[in-house]
Amino acid sequence: MSTRAGSSARRAASSAGNSRALQILARVGFAASALVHILLGYLAIRVAVNQGGESSDQSGAMAEITKLPGGAIVIWVVVVGLFALGLWLIVQAVLGIGSTSDKRWVRSLIPAGKAVAYIALGVTALTFAQGGSTSNSDSTQQASASILSLPGGPFLLGVVGAGAAAIGGYFVFKGVTRKFEEDLRMPSGTTGKAVRVLGVVGYVAKGVAVFVMGVLIVVAAVTVDPSSSTGLDGALKSLASLPFGVVILVAVGVGLIAYGVYTFVRARFARL
Repeated sequence: MSTRAGSSARRAASSAGNSRALQILARVGFAASALVHILLGYLAIRVAVNQGGESSDQSGAMAEITKLPGGAIVIWVVVVGLFALGLWLIVQAVLGIGSTSDKRWVRSLIPAGKAVAYIALGVTALTFAQGGSTSNSDSTQQASASILSLPGGPFLLGVVGAGAAAIGGYFVFKGVTRKFEEDLRMPSGTTGKAVRVLGVVGYVAKGVAVFVMGVLIVVAAVTVDPSSSTGLDGALKSLASLPFGVVILVAVGVGLIAYGVYTFVRARFARL
């Protein structure tokens, strides 16, 4: 009975994954993610040159979207796209579980993790679409405090931080080795060359930002101080405090913009 139920679930997931409407919405989700990353890069550069002290994380990017011409409409498109992309990734995770491949756990865990990230970003966008506001930095600190209050909390938070740092490292690896090309139907000629450059620069920059964010979470775990866990905003601003920090942060900001442009291209050429 359970086998038949599992087969039915996989058939339903396969049917949903092949849905033309869901695939189109997933591409809209990639475009929404692209816009968010371009704005993240813009905010990082503003922080680097001391032209703004506003949040340089996802909530700051959402606030910037609402300021755009037609921002009230754009933010709702972002909400729909991000939730749709999260749903499509959940479908891919289900299909990964049912795969006969030796790497089926990878085919499941990676899209599941991405789904959680996109849905969380969609929730942030939804808050702004409804006229509210939120702070990802505060949310990260509150989540860290909640984990620290659990039995073995510092260890658990350390594992979360190490996982985030590992993800950042994987982004760098994916950029340097150009594994991101497997996600695309790569265009040829000059366009293809430009996409490769954007992908390499973008993945490395995002990897650095996520890695630093993971390190800050580990610091919060070791010191049992949730105020050290400040999310992406804290990670970017901590880069500015390093020697040559302004140059580093501007480079990361440019890289995040490159990642955003690459993701716009992915919206068109992604293998779905």
